Amino acid sequence: MQTNLSFLDSLCTALPEAGLVIDTGADAVLAINPAAKRMLGPAARVGARFSEWLGSGLAQFIVFMEEVDHRGEAWTRDVGLIVGEQLVACELRARRLPEAPDHVFLMLLDLAELERRAQQVDTVRLHRAGLLEWKRARDFFAELEHQNQLILNAAGEGIYGVNAEGNTTFVNRAAQEMLGWTVEDLAGKPIHDMIHHHHLNGEVYHSHDCPIYRSFRFEQVNRIEDEVFWRKDGRPIRVEYVSTPIYDQQVLAGAVVIFRDITERKENERRLQTAMEEIASLRDRLEQENAYLQEAITTERAHHDIIGTSPSLRQLLTRIEQVAATDATVLITGEAGTGKALVAHAIHNASPRRRRPLIHVRCGAVAPGAMEAELFGQIRGAYQGALRDKPGKLELAHGGTLFLDDVEELPVEAQGQLLRALQEREVTRLGDTRSRSIDVRVIAASTRPIEKEVASGRLREDLYLWLNVFPVFCDPLRDKREDIPALAAHLLRLASKRMNRTPPVITQHSMQRLMDYPWPGNVRELRNVIERAAIVSQGNKLIVDLGEGARQVDRTPGRIKTEVDLDAEMRRALLESLAATGGKVSGVGGAAELMGIPATTFYSRIKKYAIQQREWQGADG
Repeated sequence: MQTNLSFLDSLCTALPEAGLVIDTGADAVLAINPAAKRMLGPAARVGARFSEWLGSGLAQFIVFMEEVDHRGEAWTRDVGLIVGEQLVACELRARRLPEAPDHVFLMLLDLAELERRAQQVDTVRLHRAGLLEWKRARDFFAELEHQNQLILNAAGEGIYGVNAEGNTTFVNRAAQEMLGWTVEDLAGKPIHDMIHHHHLNGEVYHSHDCPIYRSFRFEQVNRIEDEVFWRKDGRPIRVEYVSTPIYDQQVLAGAVVIFRDITERKENERRLQTAMEEIASLRDRLEQENAYLQEAITTERAHHDIIGTSPSLRQLLTRIEQVAATDATVLITGEAGTGKALVAHAIHNASPRRRRPLIHVRCGAVAPGAMEAELFGQIRGAYQGALRDKPGKLELAHGGTLFLDDVEELPVEAQGQLLRALQEREVTRLGDTRSRSIDVRVIAASTRPIEKEVASGRLREDLYLWLNVFPVFCDPLRDKREDIPALAAHLLRLASKRMNRTPPVITQHSMQRLMDYPWPGNVRELRNVIERAAIVSQGNKLIVDLGEGARQVDRTPGRIKTEVDLDAEMRRALLESLAATGGKVSGVGGAAELMGIPATTFYSRIKKYAIQQREWQGADG
């Protein structure tokens, strides 16, 4: 330890300037030279507490020590020393001694003494040069300054300079106009505190984090493309700038900053980005709408108008007319093939929303895990395989109508989410945090007895109550047989037009057979029978083949079929449908469509009747 103290004493004594070594952990002076004793007064001695000379500047000194800890050495003019009753402005230069981490060597420079020396040197130099030489120098520098000022003021960019203390040395005209500050406002003052003190989000911008300060502290050229300067009136402007260190006789003297106001450019970029996002969203929406419209065109419906004159049909048309002009939610019930989708289209086409699309959601045709994305949409990356943003059917139906076909097939979890979206009139895409407002009219349809579905828990009661504002029931075809002639003629005209042939005549015998048949598949089954008859009829008369079920009806018209008979007929119909479609169940031309039932129902019946592939392949052969 004695050797260390001797080394510290030697280190201090070798310096002509005031110097001392302090232990920052113990706040003790370990060594001090005579110049420092003269500067700090009688209390300056080994073992004294250095904090006694700091007074209120202790906190700033601690910050300075942290910079020394971080960099190894640093300097500052922000810490003054109290000697007696006087505050002495000093420049402190500090270095951490590597052999003792808590020991710091301090060199103290009295700024007032430095200023006096500089003035004495300048005075001697001027006297030596003579008055004439001094005038020549004054005129030369005045002209130089004038020329520089002209150049600076002619520049379109804002330009200002700072000295090594961060105080403003000059500001050109463009900078004054952009910032609203005058030269008198800024000259000699720390410009960072006036124009660069906060980030745009309100966070304080400390000067030691500022790239401009790093230019004249660490000799760095910094190019910043997006920051904020603050005007005198408190408004921010977006700027890009370059800060470059400047030198005086190879001594770092400060920095010059050249900046440009990019507020308008950034605002235009923001507007362009917003417009591009809106265009992308509209593009996605139009693409999806187009896909659904193409699907609706491709999918053949039984007919384009509601055909018939029976009392039940006239009552149905009255119900459609009553509800179409409103925004009331409609719940359509009835057996498969009774035209529930046709009624939904009729309500939509007669409503004020007819210029917007009717979006058809086949609830039984979507896998349960995909239903959330189907209804609410997704953003890219929401789950594995989500490669792009995609609006859901609720968004696509905005301003139009959402048709929930086979609503009882919705997964229970999706039912709650759907009800919440419809009640709150907003939807959030899968993986997104932003909600989107929607304006949707809802029409739902169910093939099964809806009350039983609620009682069994497959349909939430609150969703059922929300949907069942205006119920509409579609009667089965067997209860309105008087409509069969008009329907059959209409369907025959459509089928013949597609085949580009003259419609054959429906004879009285064929029509009577159509009237006597019970039509378990309703209008959808009638359409299939008429289309099949149009294909096989080669002459000018329609040859109607109603299959085995109709032959049984013809042979035993008075017999009541047992449940075993019905199961046998259903199993036979399933096998014939599979054989006719080559095993294809869902989609256009599938067995489910041929029988007029949902694909999910077809699959469940295959399982119920234990149908094997070899059976329908054998039926085809």
